[in-house]
Amino acid sequence: MTGERFMWVVVLALASGVALMAVAVQRGEIAGVAPGDIAHLVAYGALALVAGAATVAAFTGRLAEALKALLLWVVIAGTIAVSYSFRYELHAAAYRVLAEIAPGYAVPLAGASGPAVEVARARDGDFNIRVEVNDARIPMLVDTGASSVVLTPDDARTVGLPVDFLRYDIPIDTANGRGKAASVVLDSISIGGSIQERRVPALVASEGMLKHSLLGMSFLSRLESFEIRGEKLVLRGKTDGG
Repeated sequence: MTGERFMWVVVLALASGVALMAVAVQRGEIAGVAPGDIAHLVAYGALALVAGAATVAAFTGRLAEALKALLLWVVIAGTIAVSYSFRYELHAAAYRVLAEIAPGYAVPLAGASGPAVEVARARDGDFNIRVEVNDARIPMLVDTGASSVVLTPDDARTVGLPVDFLRYDIPIDTANGRGKAASVVLDSISIGGSIQERRVPALVASEGMLKHSLLGMSFLSRLESFEIRGEKLVLRGKTDGG
């Protein structure tokens, strides 16, 4: 095996170790091995591969290059160890950056045992969230005061509802006054790819009644729980599905 091929083996092995650590952090453990133990195995394995690479390079007459590779892999192994030790702090920092770049983005809740996501509060003080309704993504405003999920006509069209043929005979009160809405049943509502509820009762507001679609209690009441933690909204789905 040439030195170049051996180096590719090292890279692939290290990448596999990092992927294994990521899966362990999400699931809690793999085959009974805790994430911390897996991190140690990856770090020790990286050092063993470094030693192997140095040996191969020495036998092929490239000791100087081996020393450079040794330093590089030591830095990589150290970075992995430090990243694991500060994984929660790094997750929080990355989340804050993501919340600024893409408001309403649902992030999987670190360390959760079941389906759970968290959403950062928007600058206007509300919780706006990107929701997949009938496999179409629309923005919705979380409103615990709304008894039902309520869609604007535009969003209803986006998710494939026959807006022009609905019967608007249900009275509703909104910030724009009293109006009418049509009763519908949504095939599915999904958040963050992990929380999903099917056959969710909802309303479609008549034209001009709402500026934003509302994620109300006909969906929220089906969750295991929902709570506000400072500037974050945490949603937990039921583990047995919707």
